[in-house]
Amino acid sequence: MARIEKLKFTEVVVPAIPGAVSSAGVYKPLHTHPVASMAADGWSVQFDEMPKLILEMQLDNGVVGLGEFIRDHNKELVCEMARALMGQDILKLPLQQLPIALYREYDGFECAVWDAFAKCRKMTLVELLGGAVHSKIKVGSWSGYRNPGDIGPVAKEFQKKGYDCIKMKADLSDPVVEWAEEIHRHASGMKIIFDPNQRWRNLGEVKYILRQLERIGNVMILEDPLPVWMLQDYRTLRGFSSIRIVRHISSPYIYQGQYSNDLINCLQNRSADGFNLDGGLQMFRILDGITRAANLSSWHGSGVDLGILEAKYVHQVHAAVSCIWPSDIFGRMIRQHDLLKNPIRIEDSYAYLPRDGYGLGVQLDREALEEYQTGYWEAA
Repeated sequence: MARIEKLKFTEVVVPAIPGAVSSAGVYKPLHTHPVASMAADGWSVQFDEMPKLILEMQLDNGVVGLGEFIRDHNKELVCEMARALMGQDILKLPLQQLPIALYREYDGFECAVWDAFAKCRKMTLVELLGGAVHSKIKVGSWSGYRNPGDIGPVAKEFQKKGYDCIKMKADLSDPVVEWAEEIHRHASGMKIIFDPNQRWRNLGEVKYILRQLERIGNVMILEDPLPVWMLQDYRTLRGFSSIRIVRHISSPYIYQGQYSNDLINCLQNRSADGFNLDGGLQMFRILDGITRAANLSSWHGSGVDLGILEAKYVHQVHAAVSCIWPSDIFGRMIRQHDLLKNPIRIEDSYAYLPRDGYGLGVQLDREALEEYQTGYWEAA
């Protein structure tokens, strides 16, 4: 028996390291969705101002499973889901479909259940996922908005640390061509992933920008340049440019219009060269399997997360055949802390599996958890 006995929820706000997101004096929020708790529209609140929720799931056999929720959780939904799971024997739960609704909050509970299940069976999470197919996984560096004169030195510093790829957000008003030129000048060999988050709006604008970026030659991937419903224009871009055109498929973003079957639509319409995949443990396995069957490549996305989610990502990518592009596992370099006692091992742009026990293989740093805590409640 391994019944859920108590659920402990700690809400935290972990700020970014000063200067890690943008140039000095620049405030350009990167959270894409409306924030109901703040009555704020998308792109109006910076990601590190928003609370994250840490879950400790205590079982009656003494095992504790850890979970981390995607930012901007709904507390009422969390409490309802907690009531649905309380008293359940996790060894009898169908891991691929927990008995709670598939809201954004689902993944936080799923993470804790799988972690606890693996610990009960004395397995690591990657073993529960079927075993590692990679000995190490590629990860990238990241930056928010930079003044053109600042981005070159930033990229150079990442290159000195062993990174060969940097990811940046970009809208139509951003100087992406100047950024690419400065990165090429200061950090030759450094590749770029630009992610407009659907904000380049129309095909003509994208074509104009792509021709200039092709000339510089250091852009590896363009992710979600156009609104995602414009499948025919995505297909046109694939034929127009040598730069890979990639779609973000993220199951927690359903209300933004991102569904897992969008991946199939992209394949049928030939509108993507690969994918940024994001979602819970079971959904990610499904998305990776479809991508693998199509002989395409992917990476794991993120929301500049804390250590529990990033540890989960490391296990997921190690078990995912299609994940060969640099994954978005860079929370520790951006935020002041990841809340882990021992950070994920990242060396020369490669991440390695955590080794601190079964399950996720990580432990919470209690002092850091208390330092950044903004709320706490229990369900028992």
